[in-house]
Amino acid sequence: SNSERSFTMNMLTIFKRELTSYFTQPTAYAIVIVFGFLSSLLAFTLGQFWNVADASLNGSFFVYHPLLLMILVPAVSMRQWADEHYTGTIELLGTFPINLGSAIIGKFLASAVVWALALALTFPMILTVNYLGSPDPWTIFSGYLGSFLVCLTFLAITTLVSSFTRDQVVALIVSVAICCLLTMIGWEPVINEVRRTGPEAKGAVELMTRIGIFSHFFDATLGRISYASLIYLGGIISVCLFGTNLALKSQRA
Repeated sequence: SNSERSFTMNMLTIFKRELTSYFTQPTAYAIVIVFGFLSSLLAFTLGQFWNVADASLNGSFFVYHPLLLMILVPAVSMRQWADEHYTGTIELLGTFPINLGSAIIGKFLASAVVWALALALTFPMILTVNYLGSPDPWTIFSGYLGSFLVCLTFLAITTLVSSFTRDQVVALIVSVAICCLLTMIGWEPVINEVRRTGPEAKGAVELMTRIGIFSHFFDATLGRISYASLIYLGGIISVCLFGTNLALKSQRA
């Protein structure tokens, strides 16, 4: 239909504009390089890549991704809507015959491509483990897919937060705080501390495991991507993007 064609065309237009803006400024390049450098550094230092002979990249490389992503991902998309508020283009956008949903998805997909590129550029790790041994390709693919799903989840959270403020720094701080909370409550050392408090903490441990991003991500790094994890992460992404739509519509009204 014409409305669907118009939605797609508008989404692609916004997507191209956003993707171009990312790579005409140093921010995207800096974040891609920093992520590649830090993820490799952690794998070879704290992860002890050479000593543990980790063919799956699970215990040395992927395990640190959520800790990096909870800080770096919001830095990519903090300006998404905060910038539109600050420059006043959000009001201008309201005068165009553009479906707000197509603009939200277009911007979200552009930031997703930046992170897909950041993950893809860590391919030397894959070459290294293939040179050293015979890793299971599915487990490595599953780990990357888990990392990308975490990226999409944190991008969606930052998109929602940035729709409420015109200050990029505020968007960054609030988004990092939420992403850190969601990551840390599912992190094994934190869960173990709660578990030590006694048998009465069993319910809290189960809840933390289900809510925390880390537990869903860790399953993916072992080659186990469950429907429950996909529904949970997909649900957060959908709710955040829908919430962004509602927030921006209420501000335009």
